[in-house]
Parts: sequence; structure tokens; C-alpha cells
Amino acid sequence: MRHTFHPVYDILTCAAMEGGMPGMDEKSFKTIAQNKKARHDYFVKESYEAGIELVGTEVKSLRQGSVNLKDSWCDIKDGELFVKQMHISPYEKGNIFNKDPMRARRLLMHKRQIRQLGSELALQGYTLIPLSIYFKGSRVKVQVGLCQGKKLYDKRDDMAKRDAKRDIDRALKERSRQ
Repeated sequence: MRHTFHPVYDILTCAAMEGGMPGMDEKSFKTIAQNKKARHDYFVKESYEAGIELVGTEVKSLRQGSVNLKDSWCDIKDGELFVKQMHISPYEKGNIFNKDPMRARRLLMHKRQIRQLGSELALQGYTLIPLSIYFKGSRVKVQVGLCQGKKLYDKRDDMAKRDAKRDIDRALKERSRQ
């Protein structure tokens, strides 16, 4: 008996076996903002993906790209994870439906992940910092990093390594031109 190829059925069954759906590939990720200051000031030990609870006008404002993660941080209170000091600019056409731009917003993660993060924060002196915010399909996700603060000499080492890499790349580029 010969197997006939059915395009929709075979794609869906392959996607189900591989753990993903056809529309959710790398192209469906759209980065809204990144917290570059966090990578400069902290060592990122682990990163987690969390959903975020938003109001409709905040999502419209995020689609315009008006968000600032620079001084934001995360806190665990009563078994729930909140992001604080994240500024989402008010939507121009939102009038009375706009919320406070600096309000604390709840992050959505599994309860056991939140408990694990809480124990690591309490014991080892780490902090939770939002690293980036992006669209995954139509949903807004936040990448939260479990971070440890850098000392001044660590920052200098990172800058020296980055400068050395830049010099090496520049020298290789000049050599390849000749």
C-alpha cells in the first residue's frame, strides 16, 4: 500500500511530534526592547521566559515600541512575580483607558518556577532583572534573568575583552582586503 502525501495533515503531525506548530518559528519573534544596561551591570546566570499581564492600551503602546526597561527589576510578593519600574508610555489615543506608566505589572510563570526563583533570591543574593520584552506570536513575553551584580573590575575586564575582539576583527578584515 502506497502512502499518499497530504500536505496539511503531514505538516501538523510532524509539528506535533517535534513539539511546535508551523506558525511559531523564529520569524514570529519580534523584539520590542532590550535592557542592554542589565548585561553591562550584571552577570546573567539563567534566563526565563514569562508572560506579562497588560491592559489593551499598553499592548498598543508596545506595538509602537514605547517601553523603557533600563531601571526595571522584578520582585516576588505573596507567591506572585511582579516587574517594577518598567515604563510603558501611555497610548496617545487611549484617553481614559490609559493606566499609570510606571505601575507594577504581574508576570506569569508556573508556581514552582516562582518558588524556585524565590529560594535562589533569598539564599544566594541574586536579583531578577527583565532582559528583553518581545512578541511571540500575538502574545507579549518578558525574558527575565537571574543576575548577580558585577564589580567595577569585572566591567573593565569585559570592556578590555570587547576591545581586543574588535581589534582582532579589524586586523583580520584588513588582512583579507590585501
